[in-house]
Amino acid sequence: MIRHREERITPGRIHILAMLLSERRAVTHHEIEERLKGEHRFDRVTLYRVLEWLNEKGFVHRLVSADRVWRFRANIHEYSQPHSHFECLRCTKVICLDDFEAAHDFELPAGYRSREVELTVKGLCAECT
Repeated sequence: MIRHREERITPGRIHILAMLLSERRAVTHHEIEERLKGEHRFDRVTLYRVLEWLNEKGFVHRLVSADRVWRFRANIHEYSQPHSHFECLRCTKVICLDDFEAAHDFELPAGYRSREVELTVKGLCAECT
């Protein structure tokens, strides 16, 4: 994916993106750090910088949940598409609702311009109900 977009390839970018692509849900910085322990260990600053770069370039998207912790999820499409999320109020798991568009069809007051729309459905996941 990185090579396809003619971006600079580094071991950190490859391993972190590969780990995120293997996840089925959005994961925290700490969870990423835990999964990369062992053979691909990165210090916190490097991990933070790679996550910021991946987000900036559209390889991942970042969201914040009610616990105010950033979570990251790899974009399976070449470019991120607006979609909704589900956040479990008990276990704090966040999943992407790829088939549930986060589009808006409302008018903003004169002079206002939107950049993005976030829609998060909150409730209990299947494991917590």
